[in-house]
Amino acid sequence: MSNVSPHYVHLRPAVAADHEDVARVLIESRSAFMPYAPSAHPEPELRAWVQNTLLSAGGVTVATLNGAVVGVLAVSRQGGSSWINQMWVTPSLVGKGIGSHLLRHALTILEPPIRLYTFQANSGARRFYERKGFQAIEFADGQSNEERCPDVLFELQFVVSESGGSQETPSKLQNRIDDDHCRHEHGRQGPLS
Repeated sequence: MSNVSPHYVHLRPAVAADHEDVARVLIESRSAFMPYAPSAHPEPELRAWVQNTLLSAGGVTVATLNGAVVGVLAVSRQGGSSWINQMWVTPSLVGKGIGSHLLRHALTILEPPIRLYTFQANSGARRFYERKGFQAIEFADGQSNEERCPDVLFELQFVVSESGGSQETPSKLQNRIDDDHCRHEHGRQGPLS
């Protein structure tokens, strides 16, 4: 699959009027990629949660392509850690670089350590985060999440530089991901593609 050029994908803060589009991306993505973890809430409740809780809390960025919302990132800072609370891409556009674009944005605005949860069965998301330098630090049986589905806690403290073992902060990693994207655009696939 070829990547969508970051020149065509625009990131902007979510606004209240985005609630239907944000809910659509979350619902479609969850349906397409997580049949093993059905939502603990019916669609109308999820839509209300997006409008009244997720967007009103702030920290939500949307990715747009040709004016349409195609990706969502929600972040926060809690307990001495930065969190990626939500990151979703329209199913038909997964694998085209939009998730990487959202993650680059997160790395520029969040301070380490950066943490996130995903379900253990979500092998695609796990591979994605592991390729980006996140490490699994805790596996749980799912008793603490609404879906009761086993999950995994990932954390990014730093990554080891490919050139010699020095540590990179998330902002330095972001620059390396940008460089890799340029290599990928020109036909040479780099290590984070």
